[in-house]
Amino acid sequence: MKSLELIVERIILSSRWILVAFYLGLSLSLAVYAVSFGYKFLKVAGGVFVLDEGEMILAMLGLIDAALVASLIVMVMISGYENFVSRFDESDTDVSFIGKLDAGSLKIKVASSIVAISSIHLLQVFLNAEQYTDGKIMWLTAMHLAFVVSAVLLGFLEQLTKKTKTTD
Repeated sequence: MKSLELIVERIILSSRWILVAFYLGLSLSLAVYAVSFGYKFLKVAGGVFVLDEGEMILAMLGLIDAALVASLIVMVMISGYENFVSRFDESDTDVSFIGKLDAGSLKIKVASSIVAISSIHLLQVFLNAEQYTDGKIMWLTAMHLAFVVSAVLLGFLEQLTKKTKTTD
């Protein structure tokens, strides 16, 4: 019975390597997103003398939004790989810039990134308010507030967890 238990444990532990397919897929999606970003940038650069100030601000917010999304993808890939699959060999790569994120810290960073992305989208909506109905703006604002409350609650729960761990 003990040998069966060892086999099951090895299978379960080995299955974490399946996550590598997801992280490689995210890497490829990041490359595709970089092409999309390049296209958006060329459109903005081509319209630099045509766009008015408001349109230029909206275009820049779109580029900032894309950079935040790309950073979120990288953060999830690196932290997820290191937390759930395998540690990076620090002698081969300098990963000290990441800051060691545990699963709880990663959730908070992801939630914070989502709030930042949502803020940019909401700002874009407010700058183009005439194109939206009041009801749509209300729902977008409510969704943003839900993201903010979720991020704050995740941070609060993480603090409670850390306090509990230090008192044990």
